[in-house]
Amino acid sequence: MNAPAAQHPVRGILYMMGALALFALLDTISKHLASRHPVAVVVWGRYFAHFLITLAVFLPRHGSELFHTARPGLQVVRGLMLVGTTGAVVMAFQRMPLAEVTALIFVTPFLVTLLAVTFLGEKMAAWRWLPVLAGFSGVLLIARPTGGSLNVGVLFVLAGACCYSVYQVLTRKLSAVDRSVSQLFYTALVGAVTMCVLLPWFWVPDALTTRDWLLIASLGMLAASSHLLMIMALRAAPATTLSPFTYAQLVWATLLGWLVFDDFPDQSSLFGMLIIVVSGIVVAYSERFTRKA
Repeated sequence: MNAPAAQHPVRGILYMMGALALFALLDTISKHLASRHPVAVVVWGRYFAHFLITLAVFLPRHGSELFHTARPGLQVVRGLMLVGTTGAVVMAFQRMPLAEVTALIFVTPFLVTLLAVTFLGEKMAAWRWLPVLAGFSGVLLIARPTGGSLNVGVLFVLAGACCYSVYQVLTRKLSAVDRSVSQLFYTALVGAVTMCVLLPWFWVPDALTTRDWLLIASLGMLAASSHLLMIMALRAAPATTLSPFTYAQLVWATLLGWLVFDDFPDQSSLFGMLIIVVSGIVVAYSERFTRKA
C-alpha cells in the first residue's frame, strides 16, 4: 500500500491544465467522428487504442506491476464510470455544439466538491463556496437555453457529469493505494473490454477510412496522456483545489469549436468565461493563503 501522496497544489494545477487542453482536443476529434459513425464505434476506438498504447508504453517498463491494484473492484467501477461519461458526452456531441456540451458538463466540479467533502474528508471553508458559485453563474451564461423544448442532448450531458464526478472521486481515493500507471491501465482495460462486448451490435464493415483510423489512434494517445495527467494532478492536490481550474477547458473547447466547427461565442459567452476565470483565480489564491495561515 502506498503512503499518502504529498500535497503540491501548484504542480497539481499545472497537471490539470495540461490534461484539460488534451481533453478538449479529444472531444473535438470525437465530435467529428461521431458526426459520421455510430457513437459505440467512436467510444470503442478511443478505448481500444488507449489500451494498446498503454500496454506498448508501460508494460515493458513496469512489467507485472502494471496489473497490481489493491482495490480491483473499485478500479472496475471507476473504469465503467468513465465509459459511461464518454458514451453520454459523445451522444451529446451529435446533438449540440462543442462549447455548449463542455459548459454543461461543468456541473461536475460541484458534484466532485460535494463528494470529496462528504466521502474523502476534504475541508472547504464556507466562504470559499462563493467564487465557485460565481463560476457556475458564468457557466449558465454560456449554456443558456437555445429553444423552447428540452434538448435530449442536455440529459446526456447531465448523465455524463454524474458518472464523471464519481470517476474523479474514485481516482482521488485510489491514488492513495495504487500507482498512477496502474489506474491508467485499468481505465483502458475496462473501457476496451466493455466496448468490445458492445461493438458487434454497431459495427459497419468498411465504414472507417484510413483517415478515420488515424483519428481513432489519436483518440487513444490523447486519452492516455490526458488521464495520466489528471491522475497525477489528483495525487498532487485535493479535488477541492483542482475543481475551479477545470473551467479552463471551456476556453479550449470554445477556441477549437470556432476553428473546427465555425462556432464562435457571443458576448454573453465571453463574459461568462471571464467570470469563470476570475472565480478560479480567487479560489486558487484562497487555497494558497489558507495553507500559509
